[in-house]
Amino acid sequence: MIIVITGGSRGIGYAIAAQFATPGNTLLLAAKNEKKLQEAVARLKENNEDIIVHSYAADLSLQTAAENFAEWCLGFGVPDILVNNSGIYLPGNVHDEPAGNMEAMMNTNFYSAYYITRKIVPAMSKAGQGHIFNICSIASLQAYPGGGSYSVSKYALDGFTKNLREELKDKGIKVTAVYPGAVFTDSWKGFDNSENRIMIADDIAQMIVAASALSPSAVVEEIILRPQMGDL
Repeated sequence: MIIVITGGSRGIGYAIAAQFATPGNTLLLAAKNEKKLQEAVARLKENNEDIIVHSYAADLSLQTAAENFAEWCLGFGVPDILVNNSGIYLPGNVHDEPAGNMEAMMNTNFYSAYYITRKIVPAMSKAGQGHIFNICSIASLQAYPGGGSYSVSKYALDGFTKNLREELKDKGIKVTAVYPGAVFTDSWKGFDNSENRIMIADDIAQMIVAASALSPSAVVEEIILRPQMGDL
């Protein structure tokens, strides 16, 4: 399979890549920081030198970069799985957050997925198969103080996902929205998780792999994961 993962150098994206890093799969990873991306590729190959991983460093919040990345991916063939995972979190409230927060998070969290998907869907449609996973958030489902533009951008991604599901279901393309709660990634750097208060990235990755393995007659439309003790 050809598996495209944005934000693949760390956190949830890297965990997904690690789960799919098996012989027979080709991983196409994108991230903004080239050094961290190359380090991620090296870590993946430490466990299996025979896996195929290609990387593409770019700021996917820019339309041209997102579209160029998608075209680059198509050069390897029709993707079987597209994971739109690129994202940033900047805290604040919509009425008083720093200027530029909304634009930054909409461009990264929503528009990157929008432009990449629009480039890749025609090839999937022609092939009559494919699976798109959009990494939304519980912030897509419920606003909360301090969520601000982050929540707005994730609501947008959720709406995009729901529309894709309706538009593509008769073309053999599956669409899944993933709504993680708190996950122990760089956003929670410094947090004491010794009591497993929040989830680990591999929890999300394992659910995505499981959902991708269903027969063509079934699709998991939504995956909601929260810490066992509830949201923070």
